Amino acid sequence: MNASRNEPLTPWTVLGLVLLCIIFGANAVAIKISFSGIGTFTSAGLRFCLASAAIAIWARLSGRRFRVPKADMKPLLIICAGFTIQISIFYLGLSRTLASRGSLVVNAVPFLVLIFAHFFLPDDAITVRKFIGMVVGFSGVALVLSDAGALGGGLRTGDLIVFAAAATWAANAVYTKTVIHRFDPFQVVLYPMLCAVPVYFLEGWLWDAIMIHHIDGVIIAAMLYQSLLSAAIGFVVWNTCLQRFGASALHSFIFIVPVTGVIAGGLILAEPITSRLIVSAALVAAGIGLVNIKPRATASFFPIRRWF
Repeated sequence: MNASRNEPLTPWTVLGLVLLCIIFGANAVAIKISFSGIGTFTSAGLRFCLASAAIAIWARLSGRRFRVPKADMKPLLIICAGFTIQISIFYLGLSRTLASRGSLVVNAVPFLVLIFAHFFLPDDAITVRKFIGMVVGFSGVALVLSDAGALGGGLRTGDLIVFAAAATWAANAVYTKTVIHRFDPFQVVLYPMLCAVPVYFLEGWLWDAIMIHHIDGVIIAAMLYQSLLSAAIGFVVWNTCLQRFGASALHSFIFIVPVTGVIAGGLILAEPITSRLIVSAALVAAGIGLVNIKPRATASFFPIRRWF
């Protein structure tokens, strides 16, 4: 496959990405539910074991190409390593904080992607419009974070671990964008999962107090949600979009994830919801609009020499 310039986002694509980010946002709640009966790392192993099986079956039935040329193995292994580290850190952090807080802290991803993409991706320079849109969107999340009465004062250890996961996610997303034209999008979803699953089960055996101590219908439903809907379908769709659209514009939709996570955490896990969420949602929507409205002319916001 040959690399090509980013395509503009259509209204239908925007709607699909919004729905996809809502699914991703509620996923933190599904993960927290699974923790009630399954160990932290064991839960990650089971999730991506089911997801990789579903993706492999779909790929085989649809006649997808599984073979990866030897020349492309190195970038694929880098993606695999980044994914394994990212999910390990994220699950560890989420096990030590609320689903709502975890969803909010991981919102650092769009800013980090914007910065990384400016230096490494030719079609993703920081413009005034993108910068303002990101600031407006993040201010909505910051408004929720400032509600210490509902979410608790101070950052928890888990929040800092989730932030480290966000940094890994952003770096891996930008690197993936630079090489994804070499692969079928499902390959950069399936193979990282296959590589990561044994690591997660090993981590579960080493560090989970009990790998599986309770299973019921709710936990099974939570595992199926995060395995099939979020991981299998969601990741394939996300990476397909990443191949076609700019990384910073695409990741601007991640602002929807923390808002959804807070709302879902409140409705399902009885975590605190505040009135500030209404204002926050409005700011997030405005930020997404600013980032994705295509101007007639685009100028780089930072006249710094790009690396590529």
